[in-house]
Amino acid sequence: MSKLWSINDVADFLGIPVQTLYQWRTRKYGPPGRRIGKYVRYIPDEVRAWFDAQPNGVS
Repeated sequence: MSKLWSINDVADFLGIPVQTLYQWRTRKYGPPGRRIGKYVRYIPDEVRAWFDAQPNGVS
C-alpha cells in the first residue's frame, strides 16, 4: 500500500480548496476518507477511483 494522503494532498490532486473537501465530507460527498485520531486520511487509489467515476462535462 502506498502512503496515505492528507486532506491537503487530495485538495492539490483535485485542484480544489481544502475547505471544499471539508464541506463535501459533511454532505457525505467526495472521495472516501478515514478519520485516524483527529486527522482525515485518504487512500490514493480510492481518490483516483472516485475521480474517474465522476461524470464528464460541466452541468
